[in-house]
Amino acid sequence: MTTKTFNIDGMVCASCAQTIEGTTRKLPGVRTAAVNLATEKMQVDYDSQQLAVAEIETAVSDAGYQATEQVDHQQTAAKIQDKRATHLQVLWHRFWWSALMTIPLLHLSMGHMVGAPLPSLWHPTSHPLMFAGTQLLLTLPVLYWGRSFFTIGFKALFKGHPNMDTLVALGTSAAWGYSLVATIGILFGQTALTMSLYYESASVILTLITLGKYFEARSKGKTSAAIERLMNLAPKQATVLIDGVEQTVAVADLKVVDVILVKPGEKIPVDGQVISGHSAIDEALITGESLPVEKQVGDAVIGASLNKNGSFQFKATKVGEATALAQIVKLVESAQGSKAPIAKLADTIAGVFVPIVMGLAAFSGLAWYFLGQESWLFALTITISVLVIACPCALGLATPTAIMVGTGKGAENGILIKSGTALETAQRVQTVVLDKTGTITQGQPQVTDTVVVQGTTTELLQLAASVEVGSEHPLASALKQAATDQDLALLPISQFTAVPGFGLLAEVAEATIAFGNLGLMQQQNVLVTAEQQTTVQQLAAQGKTPMYLAKAGQLQGVVAVADPVKETSATAIQALQQQGVQVVMLTGDNAETAQAIAASVGITEVISDVLPAQKAQKVQALQEAGQIVAMVGDGINDAPALAQADIGIAIGSGTDVAIESADIVLMHSDLQDVPRALTLSRKTMRNIKENLFWAFAYNVLGIPVAMGVLHLFGGPLLNPMIAGAAMSFSSVSVLLNALRLKRLTLK
Repeated sequence: MTTKTFNIDGMVCASCAQTIEGTTRKLPGVRTAAVNLATEKMQVDYDSQQLAVAEIETAVSDAGYQATEQVDHQQTAAKIQDKRATHLQVLWHRFWWSALMTIPLLHLSMGHMVGAPLPSLWHPTSHPLMFAGTQLLLTLPVLYWGRSFFTIGFKALFKGHPNMDTLVALGTSAAWGYSLVATIGILFGQTALTMSLYYESASVILTLITLGKYFEARSKGKTSAAIERLMNLAPKQATVLIDGVEQTVAVADLKVVDVILVKPGEKIPVDGQVISGHSAIDEALITGESLPVEKQVGDAVIGASLNKNGSFQFKATKVGEATALAQIVKLVESAQGSKAPIAKLADTIAGVFVPIVMGLAAFSGLAWYFLGQESWLFALTITISVLVIACPCALGLATPTAIMVGTGKGAENGILIKSGTALETAQRVQTVVLDKTGTITQGQPQVTDTVVVQGTTTELLQLAASVEVGSEHPLASALKQAATDQDLALLPISQFTAVPGFGLLAEVAEATIAFGNLGLMQQQNVLVTAEQQTTVQQLAAQGKTPMYLAKAGQLQGVVAVADPVKETSATAIQALQQQGVQVVMLTGDNAETAQAIAASVGITEVISDVLPAQKAQKVQALQEAGQIVAMVGDGINDAPALAQADIGIAIGSGTDVAIESADIVLMHSDLQDVPRALTLSRKTMRNIKENLFWAFAYNVLGIPVAMGVLHLFGGPLLNPMIAGAAMSFSSVSVLLNALRLKRLTLK
């Protein structure tokens, strides 16, 4: 399957999004199609063997909208930003010009009702034709400036999928058309019709809804601010060395293997590898590492990180969409374009909303006319109010805007949430399963203790490191690093043999070296006293891995290696427990070592001695017990468990496989981001529920009022102008509520 993102033009409400989704899903080979009203994008999963991009774009065009494939993310984002700024300016100017005509129109049409002074030339009783004709002339420019409501609304109506603009167009057309007929009647002497004009309603409705659209567009821009900030992290230009000559080149034009010069204080433009010079790099924005990282020849550098004090040259290894920053932006944008399961009800209602409202408007108008013994004017007021107050936009914006702001807030804090589904599921997590190595611990074992029986500490370490030189075991790296730190030369070895489950055997200077556990010592007939075994047991109880070393059948000593616990692990686990989440440690270590590590960070439930292939089974067992499980890990062997869990959370410094399998990625490799991610999920879902409540409540309460339910019991009749203002406010209020998440502090 192929996944493509399309930029969509022409949408005005949730009904439009539903129409585009429905049209696209009917195409052969399309598995899923999701349109995001807030981002104005569509993600399509389809079989490229059955369907071409051009066919998708044509189908959307036939439905009355425009779809354009997003190819270059950065260029597309820049175009969208420019387009949004232009659109805002157009809406603002349209509002002001409309208001300029609407204010005198309101004074002329309604001033005499409240005793406002009105020149006799325009008085409805003495000069009815001037009174009506001037209102007509003042309304025409407003209709022209708001013509998009009519072109889009009626076009959608004729294509069989009416939208919000259709409701506005029908309502204002009815008001203006009725008034035009009344004006013609006045021209022919029916002066009583001066009290039956609706020009000001048409004009005020268009002006207020234009203002609402302006605030809506402005708020939408703020919801995507996180993406823009991420994109702005990278510099726009780079200094490239071509035949030894420095040339300034646009970052977008960089190619793999280009040699780039970075000077002190400059940002690194793309990912690469240092080939000359050295420096300290501030990678906090990408990795969360607060201290600058020293970089030498051969080290990797990350685009958008800041060079502190040295100059160096590096070879570009990843450019454009392949850089780490571009991948982060792409992941965040994908999450913002996805849908949460909670949105299904709103989507279903939005799909049939406009036709239902049109039916209710016609029904209520006719019912009042024929059963309420009222005039056509009263019935028209009811019909217009119902058409104008109904707002599918609030329903369509309730979920995606909160997801956009929530995932953007997460990205700003190094928490990358891949989808709306992950965001929704995370709030329901009951159990968090933590891998030990690299998650709770640093993942970098260190030699912590040496117990010498014969010889010296130096000889003991030299022998241990020499034997381990051919091993790929994580503990081997700790021994080799300890030897390097003490400038110990490794001894030549021969006849290296790994004894699975026990340790290693090797020949050093014609003497057999045995390095491993007590079982290996017993196999080799090495004497280990009870006191020495007690010492080893004490080291193991501290969470360390002790190993005996014997030479020529004689015990030389014990070397203990441990993977230090991260400084923030205990705090993070305590925070999870305070949230009511059960914390479980899952590890392949033996029970004694695992319990020691668990006790040091406050975990009471431990699953130890687990083979890599069994991790997913252990997670599944918890799920079968009725738990919603989140798995946190960083290694290749964690990938199946991450995929099995309801929510997979990968430590950002882990492997690509683990990150690919996860639903949430913690870029800062800080376990404290796990409770933060769960908090973010809960706060975002609460915001979505608030938005949906107000969107539904607005329509459930507003439409009956517009239909005249209150009037049945002697209450007021809803003025169409107030209905227009209320409709605009509903969408803006949902957006403003979502933007509250930007002030959320993740602790």
